[in-house]
Amino acid sequence: MSQPHTIAPQSTLYDSAKTPEKLAPALTKSDAPAPPANRTRNTQSTARGSRVRRSVRHAFVLAMRNLIKTARTPEQLIDVTIQPMIFLLLFVYVFGGAIGGGDRHDYLQYLLPGLLAQSIVFGSIALGQNMNADIDNGVFDRFRALPIARSVPLVGAVVADFVRYLLVCVITLGFGYVLGFRVQTNVLAALGAVALAIGFALCFCWVSLWVGLKARNAGSVQGIMFVLLFPLSFGSSIFTPTKTMPGWLQAWNHVNPITKLVDAMRGLLIGGPVGTNVLWTLVWMAGLLLVFVPLAMRAYKRRS
Repeated sequence: MSQPHTIAPQSTLYDSAKTPEKLAPALTKSDAPAPPANRTRNTQSTARGSRVRRSVRHAFVLAMRNLIKTARTPEQLIDVTIQPMIFLLLFVYVFGGAIGGGDRHDYLQYLLPGLLAQSIVFGSIALGQNMNADIDNGVFDRFRALPIARSVPLVGAVVADFVRYLLVCVITLGFGYVLGFRVQTNVLAALGAVALAIGFALCFCWVSLWVGLKARNAGSVQGIMFVLLFPLSFGSSIFTPTKTMPGWLQAWNHVNPITKLVDAMRGLLIGGPVGTNVLWTLVWMAGLLLVFVPLAMRAYKRRS
């Protein structure tokens, strides 16, 4: 006897009207398809780009904080405003007659590019002093509590110093023109000399930052930097040609970064060899960044 034919309940049959979207909740996590690899890479790249943009924005905010602090204490700008003019007057009118063979104008032409390089490098000392003082005063305790990258306070301080370096270039060249200095090349070359000087200062200031983070107090930063800068500046071609120096000092000048910077600036401002000196200056700039940026970051992490 045949079995009666039964019909399955309607609920157990496949409903062709159901869409994949309605069936999706039934999928488990293991059943769900993995996102494409390129989508993951794009997401990570977007996240990194967002972090970089935030860090840049935070660095500029802290740079503005440093500029406001400087504006409220303008005496901090003496080393980049009044001091270069005093040095120009002193060396041109007191020593220029003897060093320049009696022709002060020719000595001014020779001296000003070198003195500009010296002033812009000495101007970086204040950065290390301010950094040391901020840490001792507890300012960086507040920075550590903020959701910002550890490198932001240091980068912000360097960005703010750009204004100091630009100021010393404008004042030194402007006052030099009052005394009789004239650019012998062209405007583009003069702008190149200013850009090279500021770029070198922005690299060299990481040395001052590292010293400021390692020194015990702000007062000792100046003494340490002077010990470092005096052989570099006064043992260079800033004030006299290197051919008048003894042999061992000439050998030192072949590797002295200040001499390379000064000679490159002289070539750009009053004429002379440029290419090799600019190249060596750029090499020194890269070396300063490669060595002292990691050292300053490590010292900041340990100090703060």
